Amino acid sequence: MKKSLIIILAIVVILALLGGGSYNSMVDKQEEVTKAWSNVENQYQRRSDLIPNLVNTVKGYAKHEKSTLEGVIAARAKATQITVDPTKMTPEKLQAYQKAQGDVTTALGKLLAISESYPDLKANQNFLELQAQLEGTENRISVERGRFNELAKEYNAFIRKFPKNIFAGMFGFEKRPYFEAEEGTEKAPKVEF
Repeated sequence: MKKSLIIILAIVVILALLGGGSYNSMVDKQEEVTKAWSNVENQYQRRSDLIPNLVNTVKGYAKHEKSTLEGVIAARAKATQITVDPTKMTPEKLQAYQKAQGDVTTALGKLLAISESYPDLKANQNFLELQAQLEGTENRISVERGRFNELAKEYNAFIRKFPKNIFAGMFGFEKRPYFEAEEGTEKAPKVEF
């Protein structure tokens, strides 16, 4: 009887140690994914903060391009209203967020295309600086989205492997969605002037 009690206690202690270690590792990985998401949002916010300056610079040169300028402003406003809580991230919420940010990208593309019609604008130092800042921000967004996907992949694989999958289910750790290319982005955009 004593021997079976010792074996049972030993099994309980081993499971508790495994569970505690697994839980702590899952928390660490989950926090890495949450931090990566914050970095993605930070870069989108940076872009959003640059847009009013770019729009105002273009306004001075392209007063009759009102619909394009309003489109950029509207897309920015819509994108800043959509937020995703990293602890409650679902593929649907991420897709809505991604669509709103894609709309901003499209509107910015149209705005930057206007510069071809205004040679003075293309030479304006403020415009060139803002354009370079936006290009840099788009690159940063791409890098942070890639990093988020990499950490989400690591986390998802980690919580799905045995025996951690048992503890992940017990403690409520769920898979995180990935950023995915929007439909139609596999085709190069057609630029016409």
